[in-house]
Amino acid sequence: MKKQIIECVPNISEGKDTAKIKAITDVIETVEGVKLLDVDPGKATNRTVITFVGEPKQVIEAAFLVIKKAAELINMSKHTGAHPRFGATDVCPLVPISGITMEETVKYAHQLAKRVGEELNIPVYCYEYAASEEKRKNLANCRSGEYEGLKEKLVNPAWRPDFGPATFTESVKSTGAIAISARDFLIAYNVNLNTTSTRRANAIAFDIREAGRGKTEDGTPNGKKVLDKNGEQVRIPGKLKAVKGIGWYIEEYGIAQIAYNLTNINITSMHVAFDESDKMATERGLRVTGSELIGLIPLKAMLAAADYYLIKQQRSLGCSEKEKIKIAIKSLGLDDLKPFHPKEKIIEYLLEADTKKLVDLSLKDFADETAGESMAPGGGSIAAYVGTLGVSLGTMVANLSSHKAGWDNRWKEFSDWAVKGQAYKATLIQLVDEDTNAFNKIIDSFRMPKNTDKEKIARATSIEEATKYATQIPFKVMETAYNSMEVAQAMLKIGLPSSLSDAAVGILCAKTAVTGAYFNVKINAKTIKDRSFAEEIIKRGEEIYQKTIKIEQETIALINSKM
Repeated sequence: MKKQIIECVPNISEGKDTAKIKAITDVIETVEGVKLLDVDPGKATNRTVITFVGEPKQVIEAAFLVIKKAAELINMSKHTGAHPRFGATDVCPLVPISGITMEETVKYAHQLAKRVGEELNIPVYCYEYAASEEKRKNLANCRSGEYEGLKEKLVNPAWRPDFGPATFTESVKSTGAIAISARDFLIAYNVNLNTTSTRRANAIAFDIREAGRGKTEDGTPNGKKVLDKNGEQVRIPGKLKAVKGIGWYIEEYGIAQIAYNLTNINITSMHVAFDESDKMATERGLRVTGSELIGLIPLKAMLAAADYYLIKQQRSLGCSEKEKIKIAIKSLGLDDLKPFHPKEKIIEYLLEADTKKLVDLSLKDFADETAGESMAPGGGSIAAYVGTLGVSLGTMVANLSSHKAGWDNRWKEFSDWAVKGQAYKATLIQLVDEDTNAFNKIIDSFRMPKNTDKEKIARATSIEEATKYATQIPFKVMETAYNSMEVAQAMLKIGLPSSLSDAAVGILCAKTAVTGAYFNVKINAKTIKDRSFAEEIIKRGEEIYQKTIKIEQETIALINSKM
């Protein structure tokens, strides 16, 4: 069963006192199985966004400890800051990451909210998917009036907290209230302007955000309101869905910003919000100078931004992931105010940070590791890596061809081939480590105890399953390396004539990968007791091997005919 992982993103109302922030975040690391990913303080907002992940029960425990410690150290009656807020821990959303549904995440949000209300005596409002009624889904509604209006809000029957006290006690005067939710992944994203005017930043925010602005008779912010039949002000919708936004002045940077919450990046992406803001700013005589990401971002959002700008430039989308990240950073100006470090801001990179991989070694260290006394990495991992190099060469030719002067009308044709090459490359590079992992599973199985009949059966079963897996992995290398040859084959026919030899070397590398992986399939299948499985996988491997030899021969003949 897949492990359940949720993310928790508490926002505490302290962004200046580093000792207090550290004391609050330190409690997270006392909970085993929870990983602290990011701590992002803001001086002007006087607010810190904390991000951690783990299995649900552990995350709920860590979240409770954060809320408790923040309540002890932060006195809301003395708090000031640019960001809307009403509590020491202002919001605490839970986000399903993997292996868990939103419905299950809501149950955990309610468990946390109940415990915070009962044990800490903090008023709790549940919002987004955890909301008890429609009007509470929107965080802005729950937080309306902010801390200064909390005393009146608590006694209003329509805004009685979902959990915790409904009176403004001395304790609540210090802690304020908290909003707890289960929600989709949200990107907190600020767009930088070349102005100090909050009013102008707000005007752009109203142009863009889904809620838009209130309608007035003369079209000015302070004009007479246009009301509907229910006496509510008519609203003029903004340009983008699933976007919340306000303008503010950030003294720390000396500029005004548009602060967005992108609540569904599948509806409105970061790059679309940036470009639309830039258009609206230009119409108002302003300029967007860059942007700022608060907290973390999924890798797919950065790659989508890179692809968006590459398409605009009619450039190949088949460049490396690392290069795409650079393109996204520069295109969005994410390093405008301070350096942007992908390994600290992209959630997938942070989750992988503690994982040691062969493919992360330098070329020299990889060679040294292979040449050492241990049996892994062995021929299977090397075959996968040679295959990676082979398809990389074919992808290189595709990228060079897409950028050739005079071939501008063919950029997409070559881009499509480069994208295919990158996909094959990603699979093969993952298989470099997986082949070694598969071998280690066999070793672990042989180390299992065999003192009783039950233990002997369990050990034999584990060895059989591990050996099957260690046969399937090199077969996957064979399949992928063989299929990847289509990229280099295409480039031999339609790519840059001057790169003919590069594409040919790519074919030869792929053939080596197929051959080497085939050897591993055969030697591992030899000891499998399920002979029908073993014979079938060897048969399929032989078919791939023979087709690969044919492509190699055709390639050598072609090269000899052209050189």
